[in-house]
Amino acid sequence: MLLEFLAVIVAGFGGGGTAMIVNRFSGRRLPEAFTPFSVAAGMLAMVVYLEYSWADRFEAGLPDEVVIVSKNQQQSWFRPWTYVVPLTNRMIAVDNRIRQRNRDNPDLVLTGVILQERWALTMGFKSMFDCANARRADLTEGTRLDEGGIPVSAEWYSLAPDDRFLTIACGGGAHGGVVGES
Repeated sequence: MLLEFLAVIVAGFGGGGTAMIVNRFSGRRLPEAFTPFSVAAGMLAMVVYLEYSWADRFEAGLPDEVVIVSKNQQQSWFRPWTYVVPLTNRMIAVDNRIRQRNRDNPDLVLTGVILQERWALTMGFKSMFDCANARRADLTEGTRLDEGGIPVSAEWYSLAPDDRFLTIACGGGAHGGVVGES
């Protein structure tokens, strides 16, 4: 956040400096307000750029095994440009680096889920996907697994069979192991 703040300040100086140079070459014929408006325009342009590019920068930094499955986009009245191009403010990713299939029931897949929101800490947890029945259960500290690796007293959420979350978790690649293996 500090680096983005500094980038906005530098953009303001850049906009002001450019305005002063243009004013000098024009023989000082531009209005006095041209420089402060240029400072504001440079700062606003940098803020808009940083707001729209954070999701792509975050995604570019992820390993290949981590796949973005959902992006939440927002529109708001105090950012009128978001009505033209909505702003991404949250993302959900499946972390297939820890993907494991259940040894006794290969339709059950355990994988990581990453939640990222603009200006918030990254949150991660594990989820169990029932690929055959198109459902998901989030595993918490209190969730127990029985001897077959099936969550006990977990809340299952139904998903559409073609849900991107389900298809990425269930088809996730060759990086997963088998639950119960040493």
